[in-house]
Amino acid sequence: MENALIGIVAILVVAAGFWLFRRSKTGRRMPAVLRRGQPLPDFRATDEKGNVVESGSLGGAPAVILFVRGNWCPFCTKQVADLTSHYKEIVDLGSRLIFVTPKPLETTRRVAEFYEVEFDFWLDEQLSITRQLDLLHRDGVPGDYHVEYGNETVWPAALVVDAEGIIRFSEVSKTVADRPDSKKLLAELRRVVGR
Repeated sequence: MENALIGIVAILVVAAGFWLFRRSKTGRRMPAVLRRGQPLPDFRATDEKGNVVESGSLGGAPAVILFVRGNWCPFCTKQVADLTSHYKEIVDLGSRLIFVTPKPLETTRRVAEFYEVEFDFWLDEQLSITRQLDLLHRDGVPGDYHVEYGNETVWPAALVVDAEGIIRFSEVSKTVADRPDSKKLLAELRRVVGR
């Protein structure tokens, strides 16, 4: 009887481990409002100059939109640096590069100045856009960073939106370290603009 109980416990432990492994590999599901073919939801943010901007203002130009946690996140910093190195290619395709972040506005301005390119930072300081789009990452701010930035943040995601405001590519990161390759985003953008 004891051996049977040990066998059952072992099977349960293996099954739980397999489930956790699969979950870590598959990560989050794509929120329904951000799936390919859907119109980009209406939302309001603040740009790096403090002006109110709306997602509907993108009409007429395609855009690459990334939801990033902030410069305290090394994966976000690498992603921003990587995409800004392709900024000219994105602009030459008639597109905009927009980063949506919950970072405070003054920090966002410093980052924009550091990269010396005209990409857009849209601030979601209260995480209202993040909640609306089902991208909230509860307890996602590690270590002591939560003292300054709170416990919640945005789950990383990337969109390519066409000139009519329709999402043509969407990817939610499987883990906070997993980000779409900038070449993949450029290929999706080229497909959208027909080049």
